[in-house]
Amino acid sequence: MNGSNNRSLPPEDRLSEDHLGERARIYGSEKAVLVAVQTPGSSVEDSLLELNALASTAGIPTLLEVVQNRTRPDSRYFIGKGKVNEVKAAAHELGADVVIFDNDLSPAQARNLEERIKTKVIDRSQLIMDIFAQRAATKEAKLQVELAQLRYLLPRLRGWGSALSRLGGGIGTRGPGETQLELDRNKIKRRIHTLERRLKKAHAERALRSNKRRAGPLLLVALIGYTNSGKSTLLNRLCSSDVLVEDKLFATLTTTVRRGQIAPGRWALFVDTVGFIRNLPHHLIPAFAATLETVHDADLILHVVDASHPGCSEDYQSVIATLDREVFTGGDRRPPVIDVLNKIDLASQEEIDTQAFHKPVFISARRGTNMADLLVRMQEILSQGKSEVSLILPYSMMQELHLLARRERVTICSYTSEGIEITATLSKEDLMRLMHEGGRINPPIVVT
Repeated sequence: MNGSNNRSLPPEDRLSEDHLGERARIYGSEKAVLVAVQTPGSSVEDSLLELNALASTAGIPTLLEVVQNRTRPDSRYFIGKGKVNEVKAAAHELGADVVIFDNDLSPAQARNLEERIKTKVIDRSQLIMDIFAQRAATKEAKLQVELAQLRYLLPRLRGWGSALSRLGGGIGTRGPGETQLELDRNKIKRRIHTLERRLKKAHAERALRSNKRRAGPLLLVALIGYTNSGKSTLLNRLCSSDVLVEDKLFATLTTTVRRGQIAPGRWALFVDTVGFIRNLPHHLIPAFAATLETVHDADLILHVVDASHPGCSEDYQSVIATLDREVFTGGDRRPPVIDVLNKIDLASQEEIDTQAFHKPVFISARRGTNMADLLVRMQEILSQGKSEVSLILPYSMMQELHLLARRERVTICSYTSEGIEITATLSKEDLMRLMHEGGRINPPIVVT
């Protein structure tokens, strides 16, 4: 049924997800009404702006935003019954195909709203999962998104079973629906178990790649930050690469690794990670597994912040909170962090509240402004805890010298009968390793 035919039906026949299972009719280009609840002491302005951007990223234009002030959400409809009628009238008058709530809805609330509004209702989590389903490119990412959607849909299947084989049209329905989502709960559970097994194998393969990367000669620098903060643009600037850059949320959904130069002769691997977002659906945390592991294992973290965004300090704190909750638990080692305030070409430094940040570096990745300052700060931090020493390495250690020179500052002073005399800035661990492999300090000293 196309969009024009659907809108010609009487309201009682327009329910897109009813007890007969007519789930997610294909409307063509869907249009949305956004709904949020504002409780005392809170503000939904920034959250609604972000929800609007999420809908736009998913390809859904917004027709209207509705906000209700309530002491607490209604247990039956989330919003009050009168506001439900208001949303219903507005959605039908404007020809909206979907009503998107800024908060997560319980299965019962979603069903009650759809039965009353007679229009498809989804929440923030479904919208974000839909974007992930659209943009997931790797096999593992697709498996993670399908698993998240199945887990989310499982408690919401009552009365909707016969529709699930016909998913595939419209917002909130991409992903598992396009692979003929099983009608029966037991089949869905078996599919979930299958996905979990495949992802476990993918995790083991990713761990192997990660171990090889950590054991390699190059430093690992992770670029993290709120979605659309400019991480991919910065990666392209640092590494002279051409990673996709879009002015959309979640333009990057897989970790991208590129080699870049920190200083003459000193190289590192830069990893562009998935952007964070407030109220990230718990079911999608596994989709961030590669990002979270990269952050945990990095030698240095660049926390990229969109300094032109009025709520940049809140975005920054949201990322920190997610890392504290999901990555650095139980006293895990924390790599050093540089706060990188990006997009200063769109906002003056005087307009930015810097109190939330620690010794930030102000840059414009798009224009290349202050990139030299960022590289200097990176060199300073990566050299902390290291000291300059003079070594003599036997000629049999030429390979080790080559690998060392790719990640540390190394100067070859002379070639002697005993070996290669060098000066290098090394950590105590690297120094002890080189000495264990046959190198010796020149002049000899006792290393404790």
